Parts: sequence; structure tokens; C-alpha cells
Amino acid sequence: MGSPGLCGRFHKAVELIGRRWSGAIIQILRQRPSRYAELRTAIPDITDRMLSERLRELEEETIVARTVIPETPVRVEYSLTAKGRALAPALDAIGHWAERWVEAAEVPKAAAVPAPRQGRRKQVAAIASRRSEGARSRH
Repeated sequence: MGSPGLCGRFHKAVELIGRRWSGAIIQILRQRPSRYAELRTAIPDITDRMLSERLRELEEETIVARTVIPETPVRVEYSLTAKGRALAPALDAIGHWAERWVEAAEVPKAAAVPAPRQGRRKQVAAIASRRSEGARSRH
């Protein structure tokens, strides 16, 4: 029989995925590629510094890919690599375990993944439309 020691690869994987916020980032990116602000909105308690740090770590481990889209203004999107997508069965298993064993009172507040950002012109038009509707309803 082998020794009951801890496998180095297993330990590294658990430490990487188990770091605070890493699992949340990966779960959001499983749904679709996201921009920094979308990730920040979807994880309400994470700080900018922590999100930047975790994204950089996950990128260094080739779990997350950072893509610069040369538009004006420049857009940066984060997505899972094949290595990151390969975590799906493990994360699903953790989710099933949590459903059975983690008490609802222990669950931190969660936010829905925001919809993709509208273009700036559409945002301005939507705000102007809401303002004019509000002004009409007051008269």
C-alpha cells in the first residue's frame, strides 16, 4: 500500500481553486466571457485589487485567457481556456456537495451575472429615454 501522504498536484489544484474568489470567477466565466466590470458586478464583495490579483493568477495558470479587443475604447474580455473549462465536472461536484451539506444561512449573498454591456450610445439613449418618461409622468 502507498503512503497516506498528500499528492502535490492535488494540493496545488485545491489551493488554486480554493483561494478566495477564484471559484466564483471561474463559475461566472463558465457561463460566458466577461469584462472586468461585469465580473466586479457579479461578485459584489470582491475588491478591485483582489479581482485583479485573482484574474492574474488564473491567467498565469492558463485557466483564464485575457483578450484585448482593439476598439475605441479598448475592450478586455476574460474567458476560460480549455484547461479552465476542464474544471467543470469538479466544480459541478462541489456544487452538488454544497447543495446537500452547506446550510443556507452560511451562503454569502450572490449576484446574477450581468447582461453583456450595451454600447455607450445605447446606454445614453436608454438613460435619456427613462428621464423623459419620468418627466412626462410628473406632468
